Amino acid sequence: MPAQLSLREVSASRGDRPLLERVSMTVRPGERVGLVGENGAGKSTLLKILAGVEPPDDGAVVTDADGGVGYLPQTPVLPPGGTVADAVDEALSELRATERALRELEPVLGAGDAGALDAYGRLLIAFEARGGYEADARVDKALHALGLAGVGRDRPLDTLSGGERARLGLACLLAAAPEVMLLDEPTNHLDDAALAWLEDTLRAHRGTVVVVSHDRAFLERVVTAVVEVDADRRALVRYGGGYAGYVTERLAARHRWEQEYERWCAETEALAEAASGTARRVAPNRAMKDGNKMAYDRAGGRVQASVAGRVRNAEERLRRLRADPVPRPPDPLRFTARPVRAGADGLLATLDGVRVGDRLRVDALRIEAGGRLLVTGANGAGKSTLLRVLAGETDPDAGTVTRRGRVAHLPQEIPVPRPGDRLLAAYARGLPGAPDEQHEALLSTGLFRERDLHVPAGSLSDGQRRRLALARLLARPADLLLLDEPTNHLALGLVEELERALAAWTGALVVVSHDRTLRDRFAGRRYEIRGGRLLDAVAG
Repeated sequence: MPAQLSLREVSASRGDRPLLERVSMTVRPGERVGLVGENGAGKSTLLKILAGVEPPDDGAVVTDADGGVGYLPQTPVLPPGGTVADAVDEALSELRATERALRELEPVLGAGDAGALDAYGRLLIAFEARGGYEADARVDKALHALGLAGVGRDRPLDTLSGGERARLGLACLLAAAPEVMLLDEPTNHLDDAALAWLEDTLRAHRGTVVVVSHDRAFLERVVTAVVEVDADRRALVRYGGGYAGYVTERLAARHRWEQEYERWCAETEALAEAASGTARRVAPNRAMKDGNKMAYDRAGGRVQASVAGRVRNAEERLRRLRADPVPRPPDPLRFTARPVRAGADGLLATLDGVRVGDRLRVDALRIEAGGRLLVTGANGAGKSTLLRVLAGETDPDAGTVTRRGRVAHLPQEIPVPRPGDRLLAAYARGLPGAPDEQHEALLSTGLFRERDLHVPAGSLSDGQRRRLALARLLARPADLLLLDEPTNHLALGLVEELERALAAWTGALVVVSHDRTLRDRFAGRRYEIRGGRLLDAVAG
C-alpha cells in the first residue's frame, strides 16, 4: 500500500499559545515537501505530530508506510550511554529484524510450506525495497560524506560534540532508508560538501520526504512543493512548483492583492459619488414643454422616484463594500538612506590596528559611502565582534576606530530589555511621532497585525523579536547598516522581501550571513575572518 501522510482539522498549541488552528494537509507518495515559516510558527510541532511523537490538541493524523517512517529531530535522540556502533544498530534495527526473519525462514522453504514461502516473499520484497543488503555500505558512505569517517564505531556517544551527534543521527536515518523521512533542519552543522551530498541523496530517494528547513538553496534543489506555516493566521498554505514556485506565487499573490485593493478603492469612490451626485446630474433645470404643468409634474415625479431608487442602490452597495473592506497592502520593505555624512575622503568608518582579545584582529578596514561588504567565517570566528566594534558597542583593546554618520545595527541575538511592555510600546520607544503615527507606521510595514500590537514583548517568539528589531531599523534613517545574520528566524517570504529592500538601498552595508542564497546573490566586496583575522577576498 502506498504511503499515507495526512492531517485533517488538526489544532496544536505550545503551552497557552495556539500554533495551528484546524489545519489540513495531504502529502502524496513520492513528494518532497519543504515546511517553511519563521521560528516559533509551529514547524517542528507539525513534524512531531506527523511522526507520532506528539499528539495534536484536536483533529486526525494518518502516517503510514510499508517501508517505514523515520523521524530526525533537530537534536537527535541517541542511545544513552551507548557508542557509535549502538546508534547505528538501533537505526538499522528494523532491517536487522527483517534479515533475521528471512534467515529463520530459509531452512523450511524446501519443505513446500506455502505459508512460509509467501511470508518469505513478502519480507524479501520489503527488505530489498529498502536496500537492506546495502545498509552497512550506506552507513559507511553516509559517515564519510558527513565528515564522521574518522569517528570510531567504539566511540562513546557522550564524547561527541553537538554537531557530531546531529550528523550521526542524520547518517543513521539516511542509512536506514525508511520510505517516509521526516527531517527537522537537517542542513544544520553541515559544510558545503556535506550539503551537496545530502541534497543528492534526498533527490534520489524514491519515497516521501517532509523537511523543515530555512536553507533556501537546499529547498530550491530538493523540494517539489512548499508548505508555509503562517504564524499570524495559524494556518498552512501550500505552494506547488518547488521553492521557485513558492517565490513566484507569493509575488503573484501580492500583485493580485494590490489590484483587488485598487478596484475596491475605485468602486467605493465611484459609488460614493453616485450616491451624492446622481440627483444633481439627472435632468437639471429641465424646461417645461407645451406649458403642460400636469404632465411635467408627473414626469418629474417619475424622475425623482428613479433617482431615489438609484441612490438607494448605490448606498446599499457602498455599505456592503465598506462593511467588508479590502485591507491596504503593506508597503514593501524599504530602508531609508539619509544624506551621507562621509568625510572629504568619502569614508564612513575606518578600523586601524584593531585588536579585541584573541577574538579579532583587523589591520585596516575602510567603509566608503555606499559601500557593500559581506563578512563570512566559521562560527565563533569573530564576525559579530567586528560588527559590535563598528557599531561602537564594543571597545577594542588596541587600535583606532572612526565613524561618521548614523550607524544602525541589527544584532544576531535580539534583547528584550522590558519584557512587560506591549509590542507597540517596545517599537515606539525612542522613535519620533505621536502614538497614532507610530501605530500606523508599524502596521504599514506588514510585519505585524493589529492583534499582535498588545502582546507583551517578553512573550514574542524569536521570529517576532526579529521582526520587531527589523521594524525599528526601518523606522530610522541611517548611513551605515550593520546586519548580523539578518535572515535568521524569519519566514522565507520575508527574507526574499528583505533582500529586495537591501538591493534597492543606496547606503553603506556590512552583512554577516551564513545564508548561501544571500551570499551567492551578494554584489560587493567580500571578507573572511579566519583565525581571528579579517582577510580581504575578491570583490563580488
